Amino acid sequence: MQRHGQLPSQKQLTSLYGSDMEEIESQERRYQHLAESYFQCFSKMPNAWFSVPGRTELGGNHTDHQGGKVLVAGIQQDLIAKAEATDNNCITILSEGFAGRFVVDLNNLKPKAEERASTLGLIRGVAHAFENEGYKLGGFNACFSSNVNIGSGLSSSAAFEVMVGTILNYYYNDGKVTPIQLAMAGKYSENQHFGKPCGMMDQLACAHGGVVALDFEDPALPKVTTIGFNFDKTGYCLLMVDTGSDHSDLTSEYASVPQEMFAAAQALGAERLVDISLNQVREGMAAIRSLAGDRACLRALHFQTEQLRVAGQVSALKRGDFATFLQQVRESGNSSWKWLQNILAPGTARRQNVALALAMSELFVGEEGAVRVHGGGFAGTIQVYMPHAHVEGFRQFLEPCFGPHSVTELHIRHQGAVVFDPMEAPPDSGEVT
Repeated sequence: MQRHGQLPSQKQLTSLYGSDMEEIESQERRYQHLAESYFQCFSKMPNAWFSVPGRTELGGNHTDHQGGKVLVAGIQQDLIAKAEATDNNCITILSEGFAGRFVVDLNNLKPKAEERASTLGLIRGVAHAFENEGYKLGGFNACFSSNVNIGSGLSSSAAFEVMVGTILNYYYNDGKVTPIQLAMAGKYSENQHFGKPCGMMDQLACAHGGVVALDFEDPALPKVTTIGFNFDKTGYCLLMVDTGSDHSDLTSEYASVPQEMFAAAQALGAERLVDISLNQVREGMAAIRSLAGDRACLRALHFQTEQLRVAGQVSALKRGDFATFLQQVRESGNSSWKWLQNILAPGTARRQNVALALAMSELFVGEEGAVRVHGGGFAGTIQVYMPHAHVEGFRQFLEPCFGPHSVTELHIRHQGAVVFDPMEAPPDSGEVT
């Protein structure tokens, strides 16, 4: 292994992936494979390793773009990288599972039409954001490996953007770029280069890690509050069900949510829904209905009530009241179904993966757990809180319908984007006791 450099120590891996030895050994094999891939590609071996977690949304479905509140958490599924600075002013990335190399010349960072909705667009966009903000830029070679599945709703693209920024931060900016600034670079990349009208909830959750409450009332400086809660001690598992549905043709459906919410706010003379109250929405329903339509009314009501639920979830976790937290999760799922309406895409009578997964999961867990749509909706994943004792039975119930390994257990990771050297002390695990 000498030519491939030093692997992370078990203490360093434990700080990211927990203390289960089977998991640690699996991660050691994963890091070994990435080191070998890097050496085969570049014939060198830098010391530093990089890791960025995926994220899961615990509350606040489609609220960030309206200046609202969200409850999110980093998870153990992550994107890892080996990277080394170069003097050629090019970023070169090989990503496991993708053919060829992604190469971006840093001498030309303006958006390119042919790179819309592409990996090259994401890379160029993050570098462009760094340039715009006056951060230092330089080339690097990197190999990436991810177990944050694309389209899983766990923010693989946000982790990718934060990873590019983290490498630039480490090699050229002395680590001075903050998690919020990394997230803003990722948002800029998606908006201006990739062509997706997203907020920066996903990027901020990946960059920060842990369980955090995010308040986007000031979009230029979101408020981040760390919530010290240990889900592992509740007796429940946090599960994701991959429904097998595809996001690729749903851009217009995702875009319609913020468009209609903005329209509802503007019907009442406000810029965003956060600028008005639930009572104002209720009293102004006729105006919203006339100017923006009925679905905009419902989506405005979802936003206002979801804000209250996020506050309730945060309060419940702070006082250790998990039963109330679960009730808020159920209410969030109900509102997403009925009012936000991000479960079904038009013209999908025969394939309603998310709706079916929700129905089957609710049937199985009853009042013992909680179920809600996860992330953007319309396709992808749902979230289930399940007592440990029932997880295997749940797998046996769901997986014949949605496929092997469609049910995944998530563990909260208390580290965000990290860089570590095997020769140095491990990062603080941030474990909540």
